[in-house]
Amino acid sequence: MQDNPLWWRGGVIYQIYPRSFMDANGDGIGDLKGITEKLDYVASLGVDGIWLSPFFTSPMLDFGYDVSDYRDVDPMFGTLDDFKALLAKAHGLGLKVMIDQVISHTSDQHPWFQESRRDRSNPRADWYVWADPKPDGTPPNNWLSIFGGSAWTFDSRRRQYYLHNFLTSQPDLNFHHPEVRQAQLDNMRFWLELGVDGFRLDTVNFYFHDAELTDNPPVPAGEAKTLGAPDANPYTWQRHVHDLSRPENLDFLRELRALMDEFPGTTTVGEIGDDNPLARMAEYTAGGDKLHMAYTFDLLNAPHSAAYIREVLERFQRLAGDAWPCWALSNHDVVRSTTRWGADEDPIAYPKVALAMLLSLRGSVCLYQGEELGLPEAEVPFERIQDPYGKVLWPEFKGRDGCRTPMPWEDTGNGGFTAPGVEPWLPMEARQLPLSVAEQQDDADSVLNATRRLLAFRTAHPALTDGELCLADVGEELLGFVRETSEERILCVFNLTGEPREARLPLTIDRALDGHGFTHERDGETLRLPPYQAAYFAVKPHS
Repeated sequence: MQDNPLWWRGGVIYQIYPRSFMDANGDGIGDLKGITEKLDYVASLGVDGIWLSPFFTSPMLDFGYDVSDYRDVDPMFGTLDDFKALLAKAHGLGLKVMIDQVISHTSDQHPWFQESRRDRSNPRADWYVWADPKPDGTPPNNWLSIFGGSAWTFDSRRRQYYLHNFLTSQPDLNFHHPEVRQAQLDNMRFWLELGVDGFRLDTVNFYFHDAELTDNPPVPAGEAKTLGAPDANPYTWQRHVHDLSRPENLDFLRELRALMDEFPGTTTVGEIGDDNPLARMAEYTAGGDKLHMAYTFDLLNAPHSAAYIREVLERFQRLAGDAWPCWALSNHDVVRSTTRWGADEDPIAYPKVALAMLLSLRGSVCLYQGEELGLPEAEVPFERIQDPYGKVLWPEFKGRDGCRTPMPWEDTGNGGFTAPGVEPWLPMEARQLPLSVAEQQDDADSVLNATRRLLAFRTAHPALTDGELCLADVGEELLGFVRETSEERILCVFNLTGEPREARLPLTIDRALDGHGFTHERDGETLRLPPYQAAYFAVKPHS
C-alpha cells in the first residue's frame, strides 16, 4: 500500500500527540526526537502512516493550536532539522507522515495579528475578522466561543471587536480576503515541498463566517445538541449556521485540493464539528475535488450500542454519496473510548472488539496513541489541569487533559516517558502503568497484540480496506455488515456487550475466516457469539 498514491484510502493513521509521546531530552515534555526514537514501535503495529498534532512555534496557550509561526518548530519540540530527521526515518520505515494544519485562526502573537490590530489602515488590517460594536458598546452579534463566553473581544487600539471561535488569544483569520487564503496555501506548500504526505485540517468548516454577521438562532426546544461540546457549554445552545460551515468554504477547499494534486500521493483529512456532521462530511469530500476524507464526532461521543452505530452507518450511507470517511473512536479532544464507551465493560476484552469494529468499517481509520493499549481516561486533579477548556468549565467538564497524559512505555513511576525522577508535564496515570508497552509486548492476549493481529487481518483482506459496506440483519443486539469487492465478500458480526448473543446468519456462509483472534460458535445458520467477540465469514458470491 505504501507505493500506492491512494494509500490513504482505507489506510490506518496513527495519531501522535507530541507533548505526550516520548521525551528524549528529559525536560518532562515530549519532543520530535522522542517520536523518532519510537517510530520502529509505531511501524510494528502495521499502520500506514502517522499524524502529528501541532509542533509549530506557539505560545502554547492552547498547546500548539495557537500558531505564531507556521513554518518553524517550537523549541520545546526541537528544530526543523529534527523534523526532517523524523520524516526521513518514517519514510524509511514505510510510514507516511501527516501534520496538523491550524489555518482558521492564529495566535495573537503571530506577526500578522500584531500588525492587523495596530490600526484600521495597515496592510493586514482586514486579515482578521474585525467589527464595530453595537451602539451600546456590546459585541456585534450573539456568536459564542467554544471555550466559553462571547466569540468577540474588544481591542482598544482599533476600538473594534475581533472574532475568536476559541480562546481570546486565537483570533480568527478573515478567509474572505484572498491574500489570507493564498498565505495559508503558501504555508502548506512549504511543508509539502519538505516532503510531508498530507494534512489533518483542524476545524476545517470554520474557515469562513457570514460576512453580514447574522445572529445564530437558538436550538429549538427538544431538539438534539449535536456539535460534540459538553452540555455545560452554552455554545451547544445555538444552531451554528452563520459562524461556520459557510458555502464559500467549498471554493477554498477546491483551491486546496488543486495544491495537493501538485504533490501526488498526498492527502487531506478534515475535522468537522457541525450540527449536521455526516451531511457536511459528504459535502466536503464528494466529487474528488475537495478534501480526500473527513471525520466527524459521531463515534467520538457517548452512545456506543450496536443500534447507535448501525444508525450512524445508515445515516452516512443515505447522505454520503461518493464521500470517503475517516473513522476514529478516540483523539486528543475527547475522553478515551475505553472509558467513554467501555467504562462498564470488561477493560481488556471490550477495547479489542471495539477496535475490531472500527477497523472493519468502510473508510480510513485514525488510531490515537495508547488506544492500541486499551488505555483508560486518566484522572487529572484540578491543581494539575493544564487545558484552558477544563479550567473554565470545571467540574462539570474537566477538559481534555485526561486523554493527553504521557504514553506509558514501561511500568515505572513516569512510565518510561521521560528520564527517571523527572516530573512529566501532565501526571502519569497509575492505572495505565500495568498496560504499558513493555508489559503487553510479550503477552499474546494483550490489547496491543490484538491490535497488531487486527491490522494484519485488515491488510490481508482487501474487502476490509476498500470494499463497499452493506448492513446485515443480525438482530438488535449485534452489529453486522458485509464488506465486498468484486473478488471478496466478508460478513462481519460484532458483540459489543458483556452477554452472549446469538443470531440467525442472514447469508450463505462459505467458510469462517481466522487470523483475527476472536471466537464464535456456529450451528448451521445460527451464530453464537460469546461476550465481546467478533466473527468474520467469507460469503458466497452473488449468483
